Amino acid sequence: MENLPTAVSKTIPTPTENPTRSLPEIFNSFSEARKNGFLAVKKLKDQGLGVVGVFCTYTPVEIFLAAGLIPVGLCSTSDETIPEAEKTLPRNLCPLIKASYGFAITDKCPYMYFSDLVVGETTCDGKKKMYELLGRFKDVYVMELPQSQTRPWAHEIWLSEIRRLKERVEEKFGLVITNEKLSGAIRERNLERAYLKELYELSILSPPPLTGLTQLSLLFGVQYKFDHQSKIKEIKEIIAKLKQSYEIGARPVPASAKRIIITGCPMGGVTEKVTRVIEESNGVVVAYENCTGAKQMDRQIRENGDPWKALAEHYLGLGCAVMTPNLARLELLGRLCQQFSADGVIEMTLTACQPYAVESTTVHNFFRDRNLPFLTLETDYSTGDLEQLRTRAAAFLETLP
Repeated sequence: MENLPTAVSKTIPTPTENPTRSLPEIFNSFSEARKNGFLAVKKLKDQGLGVVGVFCTYTPVEIFLAAGLIPVGLCSTSDETIPEAEKTLPRNLCPLIKASYGFAITDKCPYMYFSDLVVGETTCDGKKKMYELLGRFKDVYVMELPQSQTRPWAHEIWLSEIRRLKERVEEKFGLVITNEKLSGAIRERNLERAYLKELYELSILSPPPLTGLTQLSLLFGVQYKFDHQSKIKEIKEIIAKLKQSYEIGARPVPASAKRIIITGCPMGGVTEKVTRVIEESNGVVVAYENCTGAKQMDRQIRENGDPWKALAEHYLGLGCAVMTPNLARLELLGRLCQQFSADGVIEMTLTACQPYAVESTTVHNFFRDRNLPFLTLETDYSTGDLEQLRTRAAAFLETLP
């Protein structure tokens, strides 16, 4: 395994490579990855490879990689199919659940269509019941996630669930997942996490070398690139090019922009909407704590000892609002704010997402005690509240020193 990258300092970095592609070309490759990935998945299916659809960061995708399968994210982030979903699901349900189910029943999500197995998890009651409906026409397996990280039995339960998932995958695809194969998959994913962390930690620089919108498209798009070697090569190319451009004076973000951390519900199209109004109001999103951001990339899986126990240890340690108490989220948020010199924190809460909505008070108190400005924005996947979000974000940014 090659040497992992180290954290970025707040000095002008030295370029490590000499990429030939321009930054816009590289960025477009990632922003278009989800759309172009449809063809890539079809090609892989035609080659006889199995596809596993996943919904949540808690799902240990290393198991699928160890089995030679293709894991792909299924959460939908558009309101296009919500009206169709609402013919079955209640209107006052989380938009992520309705959109995901809507794209599934309308066959408008090729990733769902190509998935041989769909793996869910018990992170919220709405998703659990939606999986029951989804199971009528897809092969769905649901992992029982403990709702606490501090109970002495939590790790044993989650380890048991991971082993049960292993058995289900072996049975479904007629293969054997060895410890050696799992260890190899862990090393592969650790390498990817390390380079993605190096990428978003470039925004420690002041001003950052990329906008929050660009960072978001990179972090979201990378999950739809399925060739590990070429994906790592592209991430390294972006890092090198950003360092090179910064060294010669490129400053895409004004030095006066207020530095914002985004936290809250899972990322996707709605996060782009919130980020856009922030960055149109003299702000810049320097880091995302959300599922596709630092929450997933910040830590590595232990590579020594029993790989199954290491996998359980790592994934159970994620800081989601489903956990009680959710100390891991607060620890990561506090560290990110200090590391990225945040001027303020904006929480993005999806309508009807009760765990994050209730936990918002805890997070608000956490930042109040640290004298760091905090704002909660509740939204959904529509554009109807865009001007309201813009007004509230602009007013918040104007109050920052």
